[in-house]
Amino acid sequence: MSTIEKPTAQSIAPPRSSTVGVDGMRAQKVDHIASLLMSALVVCGLLVLLLFVVWLTQTFTWTAGEITIAEERAAGRGDHAEGFERDVEPPAAEEVEPLTDPSLEQSLQAVTDVASSVAAALVAVDSNADMSMDGSSRGDSRPPGPLGEGADVIPRFERWELKFQSKGLQPYATQLDFYKIELACIGGGIPTIDYATNLASSPQAHSGSSQDENKRDRLYFQWREDGPLKQFDQQLLEQAGVRTSGRSLLKFIPKALEDQLAIAEMKAANAAGHNSVKELAKTIFESRAATGGGYEFVVVEQRYRNFPQE
Repeated sequence: MSTIEKPTAQSIAPPRSSTVGVDGMRAQKVDHIASLLMSALVVCGLLVLLLFVVWLTQTFTWTAGEITIAEERAAGRGDHAEGFERDVEPPAAEEVEPLTDPSLEQSLQAVTDVASSVAAALVAVDSNADMSMDGSSRGDSRPPGPLGEGADVIPRFERWELKFQSKGLQPYATQLDFYKIELACIGGGIPTIDYATNLASSPQAHSGSSQDENKRDRLYFQWREDGPLKQFDQQLLEQAGVRTSGRSLLKFIPKALEDQLAIAEMKAANAAGHNSVKELAKTIFESRAATGGGYEFVVVEQRYRNFPQE
């Protein structure tokens, strides 16, 4: 007879919780050391990059494209008559006749008959031009100005204007000394040019001839109207012992300042879309305090000609 075994009651113990996964998620010492090394490498790399940039900026310099200012040669017709051509043929007889000396025969003839003497003078001139009362010259197409060949540009002494802002004599004199501008007086029956320099501290005077000044070929400015700054110029010249009564006041600027003004002018023109000096009609500069100390001229206004761009 088979017996059926009854299951015995046994207590089932709960499964032990495994700590393998938790231990695997914990940061080990190796991880701490690796992260420190990676951070140190990143910091070192940034320092090396910064030092490289510093070395690069000190070794190589990058500047904006410099503007080369060529010497301006403005065309002018001088005393020539205005016209639309430049004649190369000799002048007509009636154009030369007033400049020629009449012969003895013509002088004797003039005593008796003025009309015939004029006719004789015209006939006596040796010229290939047609005889007529209308000259064959067509004038000169160059613009007004000193006689010379060059481009059709408005010269600097006509298109430039300088402005100074100052509330007192001393600050104004300081600006003139900073730019190395010389004040001068001409005319008034005095043959020399009288200058005044060292204006801010103790104005000093010296004189020179117009021939010497022409050799220096400096640009100068003259007051167009009276104002407080013109009175300042008179005071500074008088402090230097220069007589100003009945004389013209001038400002002579050095060549270095003229070049700086030309560069500032072309930068302003390029920013406005004008790339040729032929297009410039007027440029007004104003003296202002510079950020790094001292003063600088900035372009405050510019006008242009109706001239086709090259």
